[in-house]
Amino acid sequence: MTKQTRRTVIVGAGPGGLAAAILLAKSGVQVTVVEKRGDVGGRTSTIRQDGFRFDVGPTFFLYPRVLKEIFAAAGYDLEREVPMTRLDPQYRLVFGDGGELLATPNLEQMVKAIAAISPEDARRFHEFMTHNRGKLEKFMPFLQAPFESWRDLMKPDMLKLVPLLAPWRSLDSDLQMHFKDERIRLGFSFQSKYLGMSPFRCPSLFSILSFLEYEHGVFHPTGGCGAVTQAMARIATELGVEILLDEPVEKVLIERGTAVGIKTASRTLQADAVVVNADFAEAMKKLVPNSDRRKWTDERVAKKRFSCSTFMMYLGIDGRYDDVSHHTIFLAKNYRQNLRDIESLHRLSEDPSFYVQNACVTDPTLAPEGKSTLYVLLPVTHDAGMIDWSIEGPKYRKLALQQMEKIGITDVERRIRTEKIMTPEGWASEFDLYKGATFSMAHSLDQMLHLRPHNRFEDVRGMYLVGGGTHPGSGLPVIFESARITSRLLLEDLKMEPQWSTSAGTKPMVSQDELIGATS
Repeated sequence: MTKQTRRTVIVGAGPGGLAAAILLAKSGVQVTVVEKRGDVGGRTSTIRQDGFRFDVGPTFFLYPRVLKEIFAAAGYDLEREVPMTRLDPQYRLVFGDGGELLATPNLEQMVKAIAAISPEDARRFHEFMTHNRGKLEKFMPFLQAPFESWRDLMKPDMLKLVPLLAPWRSLDSDLQMHFKDERIRLGFSFQSKYLGMSPFRCPSLFSILSFLEYEHGVFHPTGGCGAVTQAMARIATELGVEILLDEPVEKVLIERGTAVGIKTASRTLQADAVVVNADFAEAMKKLVPNSDRRKWTDERVAKKRFSCSTFMMYLGIDGRYDDVSHHTIFLAKNYRQNLRDIESLHRLSEDPSFYVQNACVTDPTLAPEGKSTLYVLLPVTHDAGMIDWSIEGPKYRKLALQQMEKIGITDVERRIRTEKIMTPEGWASEFDLYKGATFSMAHSLDQMLHLRPHNRFEDVRGMYLVGGGTHPGSGLPVIFESARITSRLLLEDLKMEPQWSTSAGTKPMVSQDELIGATS
């Protein structure tokens, strides 16, 4: 008798959904990915406008090992499929309070760079690296495993981690053990913005983010991060995955508490399992009736804390700013007030922090000859009903152009040849992000691990979650890890074996050799 083929439908062609599609297809599942937009990638896609290309969202590609393993599981080589450049310097930090720091993966050069601002802190840099190397090594197995109950926290190995992870400390408090100068601490904690959180509220665990940059590098994929999801979609298709574009899902079909497929305007797709790779809060509201959700009701979701949003400017310009780094982060003089404006007061700052990607100094393929791209990001509040962007948007654009002068980008407005603006309202309408929060639910202690929506969704049998809204959380490497967790759980429930070698407890995401000083 021929074994029945199992079918899975994945809602959303973001990086997590595409990674899950690859892993499930490799394991013998018939996979259909249904995407509302006309292109794959979600927030990790590409804007093409007047001959220019811009990443929509992520521009830092960190720790490629997870995706490299997923590609290898499918029989592909990530480095061959998506050429990448390791950046040095990784980025330039400009402090509104005075001083600059060129962050480099050359650790001895980094010590000298820190010493130019704070000699005392420079002496503690290697101590910081050693501490976080151990933290990552010990916590990594838990980032690779599902958390479905508080009982998972009570495992002996997890309890042993409590002193090391120090959950009672914020990221900034943790960094005070290593660095006294607040500017240096900001240089090792601004990465909490990848999670949409303030370093003064973000859990201390996330000091591993900056550690990963120095240990394993910051990369630029040729063509931008959108080129990564394009390659993933191609590989998925070659493995037999069907990808349907321009096809918004209207609802998940649920029978007696079990997901049995999805419905779009033009078709109904039956499935043995449904994976949702859309913004969790917004997807629940639109795709799953409130009456079918016992735990994650609309009322409960509305009470959760959500990340910041971003005000974006995608600029195609004449010429190039060759003396401006690939990545530049400006940290406002009153950084704490800037964060309060975003997180608590829900208002716009007069002197905001910002980030600029000047990618054409590394990758001229992103613009026509003689031109270049500027990607400008200002963290702002999510939509709390306090800001009318139709009024404030033009004002904030003007302020952003003025702020850019502080990092050496002057006289830019007359050079603009194409432009796109994205506000929290745009993130909500174009990408279906709840409240326009670009990093989903905040990563506070009460919204992590088993307290985050589970990879095997609690409220609907046969339904699974992948992406930044579920465990382990936001950021591309972590989202790829969520795909592995979710795919393992789904295959387990279908009584199928994963056809890839890496799994929690068998092969660590970070090898011992890599942990001991892989810095070149």
